[in-house]
Amino acid sequence: MKIISGTLKGRNINSYDIEGTRPTMDRVRESLFGMIQNYVKDSVCLDLFCGTGILGLEAISNGAKYCYFNDSNIECTNALKKTLKEFNVINSDVINKDYLDFLDSINTKFDLVFLDPPYKMHCLNEVITYLINNNLLNNNSLIVCEVDELYLDDFKELDKIKERKYGDKYIIIFKNNK
Repeated sequence: MKIISGTLKGRNINSYDIEGTRPTMDRVRESLFGMIQNYVKDSVCLDLFCGTGILGLEAISNGAKYCYFNDSNIECTNALKKTLKEFNVINSDVINKDYLDFLDSINTKFDLVFLDPPYKMHCLNEVITYLINNNLLNNNSLIVCEVDELYLDDFKELDKIKERKYGDKYIIIFKNNK
């Protein structure tokens, strides 16, 4: 799997085969980053269920100021640390915690949040509500969700600005309307 655009374009990610991960495919990432390109530069990002870290890496490659990567799988976070070192990426932090433990521990506001949990978890309503209620989103920030079925609530603080289907998955993008 390769980074598809930006300063790291063409660099290989070697951790795509870790059990339990399902990295976002190239064509979906290309389309996704086309939709959010105006929000990436100088953003502070969160890749909460990062797995391989491909979404956060794409953001860094396209000019994000900083990215927090979190995953509860130690094999994923160790592989990602190795990739970041190999790519000489220093504007990031890799954390190995349960998603709620991570959110409880962070005191940062985000401009761009990637949420791609294991499909059967169905935790996105909880995560998005937590982000809103704990003031972890900057004005006009984006939340990018990848899901296998449409189960997300409507959030009065967020506007759904995109919803696209790619095979058996959906990409849904919310914008903080504050």
